[in-house]
Amino acid sequence: MLDPVTPTFLPGLQATIEVFAVIAFALSGLAAGLRVGMDFVGVCFVAGVSAFGGGTLRDLLLDRRPFFWMEQEHLLWLVIVLCFVASIFIRRSHAELTEKWIQIPDAIGLGLFAALGAQIALFEGASVIIAILMGVISSTLGGVLRDTFCNVVPKAFSDHQPYITLAVLGSAIVVGLDYLAFAPWIALVSAVSVTTIARLVVLAFNVSIPAWRA
Repeated sequence: MLDPVTPTFLPGLQATIEVFAVIAFALSGLAAGLRVGMDFVGVCFVAGVSAFGGGTLRDLLLDRRPFFWMEQEHLLWLVIVLCFVASIFIRRSHAELTEKWIQIPDAIGLGLFAALGAQIALFEGASVIIAILMGVISSTLGGVLRDTFCNVVPKAFSDHQPYITLAVLGSAIVVGLDYLAFAPWIALVSAVSVTTIARLVVLAFNVSIPAWRA
């Protein structure tokens, strides 16, 4: 179990990671919405469910109230402003919305939310398996909802590249380093780094896992 006596900068580090995770997933949702031709309201909605979906279910299952985005409503304004500014920039620049516009911020959000979700669960007194599950839910559900609302089969289940597996890895690193009595901030930074870099390597080299054969 995580030691309640933690460095004073840990809450600030967690809050910073949460902000960047929200931004990363919001950008992936924004790109996905624009790519399928949604209007501004639709883009904001998809960006919002991408950014807040996983963390909301995590908080719901852990019985944390209020939800993280209700307690920190500046995150809502951040997503709205981000959608407005980015939509104008992308349309005026006539940038081609390739798959990488979605995949790269999604990879960053995956690493950030997997580590943070697992650590929050540990602070709430969750067991090892529950902490790992909360990390996975925090980091993958937003992407699943994003693809679903864009009428796409969720890539987490269909692109045959390590995704949920890496979320498990990042969550397990947090749990494992906690068990070994490493400082919480070390566990957090290590998990974020390993998971994000691993996902970017997967994307860069098109690493795939065997498909299920009937």
